[in-house]
Amino acid sequence: MADEIDYNIIGNDMQLVEIELDTNEAVRAEAGAMMYMGPGIKMQTSTGGGLLKGLKRAITGESFFITSFTHEGSGKGYVAFGAPYPGKIIPLDLTELGGSFLCQKDSFLCAANGIDIELALTKKIGAGLFGGEGFILQRLKGNGLAFVHAGGTIIEKDLAAGETIRVDTGCITAFAESVKYDIQLAGGFKNALFGGEGLVLATLTGPGKIYLQSLPFSRLADRIVAASRYQGGSGRDESRGVAGIGGGTLGALLGGDRSF
Repeated sequence: MADEIDYNIIGNDMQLVEIELDTNEAVRAEAGAMMYMGPGIKMQTSTGGGLLKGLKRAITGESFFITSFTHEGSGKGYVAFGAPYPGKIIPLDLTELGGSFLCQKDSFLCAANGIDIELALTKKIGAGLFGGEGFILQRLKGNGLAFVHAGGTIIEKDLAAGETIRVDTGCITAFAESVKYDIQLAGGFKNALFGGEGLVLATLTGPGKIYLQSLPFSRLADRIVAASRYQGGSGRDESRGVAGIGGGTLGALLGGDRSF
C-alpha cells in the first residue's frame, strides 16, 4: 500500500514538484533530484530492495541507488524535486490507471513510498530495435502517485479501442499497459532518407491513455551538438581557456554574442 501524499507542481517550463508529507510518510526519488526539504525530513539512500532491483533500475536509465525521504517530525513536512531539463512534470495516479503504467526510460522523477520502478521489455523485436526507446521501458507499479518528467509541451490522449496514432519514436513519454506499441517503416524512400523523421514511426493502438512530449531530450541534445559542430573551429578562446563560450555551443544558442 503506497503512502497517500499531497503535492503541488510549481513553475511553467522548468517545473518542480513539492510533496507534502504527514508524519512517517515517505517519498522515493531518483538520486540527485531533490531541490529542498523542510525540517524533520530524514534522507536515506539505498538500492530500494536489493542488488537486483538496483541493477534493473540502472538498466532503465535511472541511478543504481534510490533515495527515500521520510517525515519524522510533527505536523506537515515537505520536500521538493526539480525537473532535469525544460519540460513538464506529469502526475500519474496509478490507482486510477489500473495499477501500472509504462514510461520511457529516464523519465521517472519521484513517487510515493510503496511504488515500484520495474524493468519492462518491448514485446516485439522490431519495436525494440527501431522504436527509439529500444527494448527497455520503465513500469511504474502500485496504487499511489508517481511523477515522471518529459520535454517541452505534453499532449494527453485517450485512445479508443482500435484507434491508432503514429508518433515520432522519441516523442512517446508514457502509455497504459492496454495500449499496443509497435513500429512501421516511414513510407517512401525519400521520406525515409530526407524527411528528418528517421526510418520508422511508432504506432500506438488503443484502448488506453498516452502521453506525448514535444521536445525529447535527444532532439534537444542533437541541436546543441549540431550548433557546437557548426561553430566548432573558431569557437576556442585560448586566453580564457574555455571552448566556444563566444562562438561554440553557448555562443550559437545565445546568438554568438562575444561581449561577455
